[in-house]
Amino acid sequence: MPFPEPGLPARVRIHEVGPRDGLQNEKAVVPTEVKAEFVRRLAGAGLRTVETTSFVHPKWVPQLADAEKLVPLLDGMDGLAGVRLPVLVPNDRGLDRALGLGVREVAVFASATESFAKANLNRTVEESLAMFRPVVIRAVEHGLRVRGYVSMCFGDPWEGPVPVEQVVAVCRRLVEMGCDELSLGDTIGVATPGHVGALLTALTDGGVPVGRLAVHFHDTYGQALANTLAALRHGVGVVDASAGGLGGCPYARSATGNLATEDLVWMLDGLGIETGVDLGRLTATSAWMADQLGRPSPSRTVRALSHKE
Repeated sequence: MPFPEPGLPARVRIHEVGPRDGLQNEKAVVPTEVKAEFVRRLAGAGLRTVETTSFVHPKWVPQLADAEKLVPLLDGMDGLAGVRLPVLVPNDRGLDRALGLGVREVAVFASATESFAKANLNRTVEESLAMFRPVVIRAVEHGLRVRGYVSMCFGDPWEGPVPVEQVVAVCRRLVEMGCDELSLGDTIGVATPGHVGALLTALTDGGVPVGRLAVHFHDTYGQALANTLAALRHGVGVVDASAGGLGGCPYARSATGNLATEDLVWMLDGLGIETGVDLGRLTATSAWMADQLGRPSPSRTVRALSHKE
C-alpha cells in the first residue's frame, strides 16, 4: 500500500543503465545475443529508457566492443511504444558510428574534476569540453537528443570533496552547448542528502532548470536511496539505475555498484510514484542476468523477492 509524500513528483522516469554502465564493468565479456535479450526483457518490464551500449574504442572498454553488432539486433525497438535506446559516444568518431546505425539518442561523458578527466579521457576538463562541443552540436543538428553525464559531482578519489561551484560550471557549459539533459553522477558513492540538496539548489540558482536534471547514485556507503529521495524532494524527475545493481566505473577503483533499479522501484512504489515498471518482471530479468553472469544479484530487492518465491 503506497503512502505518498506531498511535494514529490507524481511520476519518475527511470533511466536504465544496466546494459551499458552495468556490463562495462564485468570481467567477462557477455555474448551479444545475451545483451540484446537483456535489453528486450528490461523494456518488457516497462522500462522506457534503456541505455544499450557505448561506441568507445574497444581497447578501452572491451566489454562493449560489439556495439555495431548489438544495435542492429534491437532494430525496431527504438521508438516503439515510447522505448528509448540511447548510447554513449565519446567523440566524433563514436558519433559517426552511432549515426550510421540510425541511433536516435546519444550521451557524452564529462567530468567535474581534473583528475578524473585525466584518468578517463586523458584530457583536462577544458579540453574534454572542447572535444564534446562539436559532437553535441552535430548530434543536435541531426535531430538527436543529447544527454550529458557529469561524473565526480560529489567526491573524487584523488581530489576529495568536489566544490559545488565547480560542478555548476561544468553543467552550465554542457547546457550551453546543447545537452537536453544532465545526469549528476556520484561516481564513488560519497554523496549525502544535504550535499545533494546543496548542489541542486546551486544548479537551479545558476540557471540550470531542475527539469533538465537527472541523478545517478552509487551505493558505496548505502546512501543511494536516501540521496534519491533528497533529489525527488528538490523536484528531480529522472533517476538513473541499473537492473540488479550491476556496474561501477572501470576508471575509479573505489566506485561500487549503481543503485539497483529494483530497490528504486520498491521505494517509488511505496511512495505512490508512477514508473510504469512491473517489479515482478524486472526482478525476474535481473535474476536471469545474474544467472548469465554466474553470481547472485547484489540488489536487496531481487534477493528478497527471489527468496520469497
